[in-house]
Amino acid sequence: MTPEPISPAGTDAPLTAPPPGCPAHGVGVGGLRRLYGPGAENLEALYEELRAEHGPVAPALLHDDVPIWVVLGHSENMQLLRSPSHYSRDTRLWTPMLDGAVRPDHPLMPHLAWQPLCCYAEGDEHLRLRGAVGGAISTIDHRGIRRHINRATQHLVNKFCERGEADLVSQFAERLPMMVMCEILGMPEEYNDRLVAAARDLPKGTETAIESNAYIMDVLTRLTVRRRAALEDDFTSHLINHPAGLNDEEVSQHLRLILIVAYESTANLLANVLRVVLTDPRFRAQLNGGQMTVPQAVEQSMWDEPPFSTVLGYFAKQDAELGGQRIRKGDGLLMGIAPGNVDPRVRPDTKANMQGNRSHLAFSGGPHECPGQDIGRAIADVGVDALLTRLPDAELAIDEDELEWQESISNRHLVTLPVQFAPKSQQDVMAPPAHRTPSQRSSDWQISSPPPQAAAPEPSVPAPAPTPEPIRQPAGLFQRLLRWWRGD
Repeated sequence: MTPEPISPAGTDAPLTAPPPGCPAHGVGVGGLRRLYGPGAENLEALYEELRAEHGPVAPALLHDDVPIWVVLGHSENMQLLRSPSHYSRDTRLWTPMLDGAVRPDHPLMPHLAWQPLCCYAEGDEHLRLRGAVGGAISTIDHRGIRRHINRATQHLVNKFCERGEADLVSQFAERLPMMVMCEILGMPEEYNDRLVAAARDLPKGTETAIESNAYIMDVLTRLTVRRRAALEDDFTSHLINHPAGLNDEEVSQHLRLILIVAYESTANLLANVLRVVLTDPRFRAQLNGGQMTVPQAVEQSMWDEPPFSTVLGYFAKQDAELGGQRIRKGDGLLMGIAPGNVDPRVRPDTKANMQGNRSHLAFSGGPHECPGQDIGRAIADVGVDALLTRLPDAELAIDEDELEWQESISNRHLVTLPVQFAPKSQQDVMAPPAHRTPSQRSSDWQISSPPPQAAAPEPSVPAPAPTPEPIRQPAGLFQRLLRWWRGD
């Protein structure tokens, strides 16, 4: 059964356009623009063309010419996210899925196949699963994790600092998030090159994605079995022990969801922030001059280059109107994070500084807002801060126009970020972060990460024992800051 074409006019009249399947025009059934293949090499530009043609909500086509609405407006995306009575994430409601237009071998099936996870659930089941995930997240010791992020950064930098050159994507941005997530989940011994490669490969829908998924699930299933037999004080144990009573399959599947989403988004975020620092003199000058801290730089990056471009998808539970378009029951909608962040009604000047403004769409919103966003921010804040402290003279080793990206509907990530710097000696990973004297700050980085806000005492992940110190004399402000960083 052929899916009914979407009409941007909100009528049942079919659209006229070049012949279906014409790659030269990047259009398909009903004359709708494709979000893949020839004509869609630059999705950022394509989204702006759709905005100009149709407004804040535009009709388009996914792979195999499956119709989808693209939500381009900031307020329309927020309306989508905050209207669970109208829009669901349950793909079983999607008309093309029901009538067979989305085949089992559809390239986006890894994103579309329904699973018993909190991100697809609704009502009481969503509250049960989301409550378990949120409860486990609330037990994370944020101060301890920040210390671990710093030490993991020092460990990674030690591997290349003496050479005076590095690729900050493959040697840093793709590794730090996995090291941290393995620590949080309670499986630091599982961190290795294969796990990093599998996590990077899984979301891409490649020929090896099934094999990568099997490897990751084997790791997480074994972890679940171990913790079920003997609970410890880590995220996995708290997820298992939550009153919601998740079974082993639910636990391992949610571990995979958290691991992959946290890893992919944070790896992209790290690479994006570092690229801007290395290529944008204005951005770098603000950090150098103290007008911007690393956390503010991270938030700016989430406006300009969010780790995920879109979220696929949301599905209409009933007929509705959104952004002037008639949405039918069973229609699918693509949440447009990147295009929503540059909505001219919200950001008439996309070069304007967005410091202090966290209303970007990078972490979604509504019932399915990312529950682990503070961990992602911490990895980026501490990781970038510690890296630039170690390598204040790092410079891009190639011309900016030689940088390459891999782009898909879900995200756009940097392939490599080669840098060069004066060779540095290795550093004790257990030592507190080095801080320069005022005389050095005129030419080096001036970066800082604010301490976390006070919170009620919660169960925590045990931190490594601190290095023994001599008896302290009355401390000044600098010494007190060092003690706060080290968790003393």
